[in-house]
Amino acid sequence: MSRPQGRGGKSGGTRRLKTRVMTARGRKLSSTRWLQRQLNDPYVEEARRKGYRSRAAFKLKEIDDKYTILKPGMRVLDLGAAPGGWTQIAVERVSGGQVIGVDLTEIEPIPGAELLQLDFLDPEAPDIIRSAMGNHPADVVLTDMAAPACGHKQTDHLKIMALCEAALDFAAEILVPGGSFLAKVLQGGTEHDMLALMKQQFQTVRHVKPKASRSDSSEMYVLATGFRKIG
Repeated sequence: MSRPQGRGGKSGGTRRLKTRVMTARGRKLSSTRWLQRQLNDPYVEEARRKGYRSRAAFKLKEIDDKYTILKPGMRVLDLGAAPGGWTQIAVERVSGGQVIGVDLTEIEPIPGAELLQLDFLDPEAPDIIRSAMGNHPADVVLTDMAAPACGHKQTDHLKIMALCEAALDFAAEILVPGGSFLAKVLQGGTEHDMLALMKQQFQTVRHVKPKASRSDSSEMYVLATGFRKIG
């Protein structure tokens, strides 16, 4: 995917000006840096222009452009969907299909998607999700879930991997043969045991880092395609 041009980018023949943010009283330096990065991020601007809920929409868009996991008529489950960027892309690409978005946080309505506000780790969640899907299997399970970061790299990695493992377990229950699973992990990739299991359950497993994912971010994604049930 080509990097989107911000207003005043190359497409306009002029150089895009950088916005500087002054450190305000009471604002942490890290917050100032985050705000400055947001204001100067071409994906943030492009997401706003196209009406996407977040810049993350471009991550899924780029991955799907390359690997074509979303097709018309498919059933898609998006776990950790808020604020809805991935769900929006899924709706666009599975015309005539079904998209279910799940998150702890309430999500503003997205035309073409059914949104469930619930804790995916709640024991009752799987049955609620299956019911919303009409007890039909899913073609694709997406998860961009992330636990609140504590700042300790190893702990944050363990927390996000626990969510990924829970999503994989559920995906193994509801995916159709040949289905796909896409999940966020942190730098260092997928844990060895989990990766070994995925290689048993799927024909192809690969790590991907889309261009829309910030270069200084430790996040990456694991994409598993060609699901095959074990046992």
